[in-house]
Amino acid sequence: MEILKPIKEGKVREIYDNGDSLIMVATDRISCFDVILNNEVTKKGTVLTQMSKFWFDMTEDILPNHMISVDVKDMPEFFQQDKFKGKSMMCRKLDMLPIECIVRGYITGSGWASYQENGTVCGIRLPEGLKESDKLPEPIYTPSTKAEIGDHDENISFEQSIDHLEKHFPGKGREYAEKLRDCTIALYKKCAEYALSKGIIIADTKFEFGLDEKGNIVLGDEMLTPDSSRFWPADGYEPGHGQPSFDKQFARDWLKANPDNNWTLPQEIVDKTIEKYLQAYEMLTGEKLA
Repeated sequence: MEILKPIKEGKVREIYDNGDSLIMVATDRISCFDVILNNEVTKKGTVLTQMSKFWFDMTEDILPNHMISVDVKDMPEFFQQDKFKGKSMMCRKLDMLPIECIVRGYITGSGWASYQENGTVCGIRLPEGLKESDKLPEPIYTPSTKAEIGDHDENISFEQSIDHLEKHFPGKGREYAEKLRDCTIALYKKCAEYALSKGIIIADTKFEFGLDEKGNIVLGDEMLTPDSSRFWPADGYEPGHGQPSFDKQFARDWLKANPDNNWTLPQEIVDKTIEKYLQAYEMLTGEKLA
């Protein structure tokens, strides 16, 4: 069996070149505050991969995506080891666009901090009198640039996103920027409405897009996972304060409360974190994780 090496390693994912396709593996690593922790969270990679598959299947009517298969039998022998099963996705190769497409349906996190300061989120003026975690009248699109590992992404305005894309794709900046914004909001609206019917509020999320060989915009990367989104339980939702969430919040809160943590979580926090991921998966898909 040929041993393959990833061509790119992110904080959580590894990408392998498979000739005319890529294989994306979501590992069980967990990162908080842009640092990879020393713990692994068993099954986390499987939740991320299978949840992306669920949403990709649901949104094909809005936009094509890069997924080819999540069955390791369709992949080279190297991926037919247990450690890759359920965590690997074979994808079309895309020329990725240099923008993170963020959409916010509720006001929270850095958006809430910014609103308290000057009534805007990423330069967008919002109505007065909003409380923390309030639903926004309409979802807002707040793109950012993509940073290298270790750097932070930078929020940009819609107009700046046109210039940023124009630099990379002369003559196409406005067309791509508008398409990214419109697809981001359409994808979010469809999925947020579905999730709400299953008891989960998607407060915000980010998408990434690329171009296929014909120059069409295609949805890539991961989709609506607890790593790329904020999921809140709809049961007990109450604006005016932060909400409990289905993501790394347990881990983040513990790290904040224990500053001499050496980036290592106690096992009970790891267990609570994966419990949240699994709960979100089961609520959204109606199935137990295989």
